[in-house]
Amino acid sequence: MNGKNLENELIGHCAPTLAGLKSANLFRYFYTDRKTAEREIAAVNRLLNSRGVYVEALHYKENSILIYAYRASHLQRELSDPKAKELLITYGYGQFDVESCISHLRDRLKDFDCFPHEIGIFLGYPLEDVKGFIENGGKNCKCCGMWKVYCDEKAKVQLFHKFQRCTDIYQQVFSEGRNLVQMTVCA
Repeated sequence: MNGKNLENELIGHCAPTLAGLKSANLFRYFYTDRKTAEREIAAVNRLLNSRGVYVEALHYKENSILIYAYRASHLQRELSDPKAKELLITYGYGQFDVESCISHLRDRLKDFDCFPHEIGIFLGYPLEDVKGFIENGGKNCKCCGMWKVYCDEKAKVQLFHKFQRCTDIYQQVFSEGRNLVQMTVCA
């Protein structure tokens, strides 16, 4: 395993975040050696933190890490929304700075086989869709894309297409030799 593998995964799963179009993305990263994977994450952070992008291990399993790539400024904006705070309070969040919220999310992930429902806020999903998912138990959505849509289906489908185009372009440009730093828009 080498850092290029993690970079490939970031391009494939997090292009909208790298491009500044989305607050965050999440993906599972498979590894053979945990220490090596942790060094890869640290190396990527050395490259991207100055551009406002942070990469964190949220949860470890036997041979994989749940990787969270986010733009701190975008995430802070999401967490500062009064309606988002109201929802997060119901799940035990008490402080609304990025570091405290990610720490609490990390703790909540330990208690779930899948994901705590509020994770949509951390991924920049529209609050009405996060609430719709929670209220409907994940059922009765209007459509599915990067998330389950409960409101304004047409606009969300366009957004999904925009994110997919971004990912396609990023993968193409990366394969042609651009590096991760060149492809990460400054905050």
